[in-house]
Formats: sequence, structure tokens, C-alpha cells
Amino acid sequence: MMTSNTTLIGDRRRQALERTASRRGHPSRRAATRPLGPPPGAFYMIGLVVTVLIMLGLVMVFSASAITSLHRGNSPWRIFNRQLLWAVIGAISMITTARIPYHRWRRMIPFALVGAMCLMLLPHIPGLGRSVNESNAWVFIGPVGFQPSEFLKLAVLLYCADLLARREQEMSNLRRTLRPLMVVLALGALLSLVQGDLGGAIVLCAIVFAVAFLGGTPMTPMLFMTVAGAAGMSMFVFTSQRRMNRFTAFLDIAANKDYLSFQVYQAMIGMGTGGVSGTGVGRGPSKWGYLPLAHSDFIFAVIGEELGLIGVVAVIGCFLLLTYGGVQVALAARDRFGALLAGGIVAWLAVQAVINVGGVSGVMPVTGLTLPFVSSGGSSLFVCMTAAGLLLNIARHVARPAAQPVAEPAARPAK
Repeated sequence: MMTSNTTLIGDRRRQALERTASRRGHPSRRAATRPLGPPPGAFYMIGLVVTVLIMLGLVMVFSASAITSLHRGNSPWRIFNRQLLWAVIGAISMITTARIPYHRWRRMIPFALVGAMCLMLLPHIPGLGRSVNESNAWVFIGPVGFQPSEFLKLAVLLYCADLLARREQEMSNLRRTLRPLMVVLALGALLSLVQGDLGGAIVLCAIVFAVAFLGGTPMTPMLFMTVAGAAGMSMFVFTSQRRMNRFTAFLDIAANKDYLSFQVYQAMIGMGTGGVSGTGVGRGPSKWGYLPLAHSDFIFAVIGEELGLIGVVAVIGCFLLLTYGGVQVALAARDRFGALLAGGIVAWLAVQAVINVGGVSGVMPVTGLTLPFVSSGGSSLFVCMTAAGLLLNIARHVARPAAQPVAEPAARPAK
């Protein structure tokens, strides 16, 4: 009888201690729900790199656009002010997505995907859509213009990461995993190609391929998907003589420097003029009407001209650091959804940066993609900063070794 009473008293005392620890946030309880210690080094590195790229982009956008805007009868601050406004809005979005746990966004993913697909139809509505540089991919509502494909990239990424995270145990069932991804990719890429946005379709393919690969999709279907994607892009390019000429012009820049490769040729002259240290911010002559879209797609050429080889290496180094930090975050993510989301964001930003730099340098076709965080473009900057906020959020909640629970005091023997 005494033994049963002692056991009962000990159980009650233990339950009371557990309830008290739960209410007071006892270390043994906090360890299971909250990461211990400060955020990892990748968190600070990603935040610093993104901030540096945005600040550099603001300076170079003003330098590249002031003279052109003035010659058109506008204020030299016009494009800079617009970019600064989008940077402020993007900073609010980045801080918000970095602070709110990323799992809370999962319930809104279906609505975000449907909304992004609907936005892709807006450029075809008379009065809203506008053709820019032979691409009908822009929407203007009053003075505000944006590119719907930028929002589609983020929505498709979230959908793919969420789907493969929920169906982790079904990766061998391609009907349940790969087929939905292919349907979404085909629809998104088709909407982009109809607008004439080949670059957006390529980035969408890179996002879906990266998430599918990281999710553990078998290699044979992955290879088939890659071949099918490449065949679709080739059909789009080579079924039009104009698109084929523009896409292959980089193979002989000197022969096409008067028309098809005019921008690339002028960009190469500008970067060659910069040398090692550059001509100085604001002193490059390429933006005086020689280099079209100097503040947007070809801002990397202005960086090479005014900041020289030092600036080029610094920008490329920033994207390498961002990629390295993002990969580390994906590897250390505490759950599958976070890992797939971080890996997709890294693939997106890295592939888009490589395509932009390669096109400006003349080693790849020009596809009209912006340089993330740097080029002028409000919707691109806003969406990239939102994605960076999600990456920072995942970095704040990476898995860490659990703390050793505090030993509970032994129950006193009954008197």
C-alpha cells in the first residue's frame, strides 16, 4: 500500500513539474520548438549580400538612366525614384517574409498559383497590356507597370516545393509527383512563350527541374523531362526566322554588330573601356545613347565600364556567395519543404544571373532577363526581395542540435 501511494505521489509531482515547465518556457520544452542560439552565419551572409546588391543596383540605375531620361525631357531622377520606391516596398515584403514562419504561407499557395496564372492573361487585354522590346509581357495600370511572369516564378516554386514535401513517400509514383509539376510547368512556360518571354520560360524550367531533382525524382524521368523541355524551347525559337536570327546572333557578334548584336557589341566595347578600375561612377560614355536598355537588361555592362574588372568580380562574387549560402541553408533546413524552397530560390537567382551576365558578355543568347537585385525593374526587384526574405526565414530556423534537458528533481520518498 505504501509503495502504490509513493508511486502515485511521484507521478503527480512529475506531471506538475512538466506543466510548470511548459508554462514558464522551461529549456527542456523550448528546445523542441525553438532553435537555440543566434541565426547561423549563412543568415547574415545572405542578408549582407542582398543588401549590397540592392544598394549597388540603385547607384548604377541612377548612373545609367539619368542622361537618357534628361534627353527625353524627363527628370534625371525619374527611373531612380521609381526603383527606390520599389526597393522600399520590396524591403517591407522581405522583412515580412523573413519574420513570419514560412509554413504559414503554405495554405495560400493554391490561391497564389491561380492568381499568378490569371495575371499572365492580363497582357493580352487591350488597354492593359503593352509590348516592350518585341515582348508583350507587360501590364500597365495607370503609371504602374509590372511583369506578371515575375510573380509566376515565385508561385510555381512554392507549389512545387509544397507538393513534393507532402508526397515525400511517393517519389517513385510519377503520376502523383512529376506529372503535376509538368502540367504546371507546361502551362506556365506556354503562357510565357505566348507573350514572347523566352527568358521567363527558361527560368521556370530551371526552377521546376531544380526542385524535382532535389526532391528525389528518379533520373530517367528527369532526363526525359529535360529533353522534352529543350525540344519545346527549340521549336519556339526555330519556327520563326526572326527569333532564330536573334537567338543565334551571339555566335558571330562582329558580323551582326549593326543590328542583331548591336547591344552586345556596344556592351563589350563599354566593358573593354572600363579596364581594371573603371572610368568612375557616372563617367561611362556607353549610356549616352550608345547602349540601349543600359539601366535594365544591360546594367552589367555599365558596371564593367564604370567600376571595371573590380566591379565585375565583386558582382559575380556576390552571386557566388549568395549561391553558397543558399545551398548551406537548403542542406541544413529543418524540414523537406524548407529545403526544397531554399534550393529552388538559389537555382532561380543563380540561373537568371548566369543568363543575364552571359548574354551581356556575348557568350550566350540575349533573352531579356534582368540581373536580380541590380537591374531596373520594379516587379523583378520586388519578387526577388520577397524570395530572399523566404530564404532568410529558412536560414533563421535551420535544424540545430537540441539542448540537453534539465534533469528533473527526484521525487522525495513519502514519510
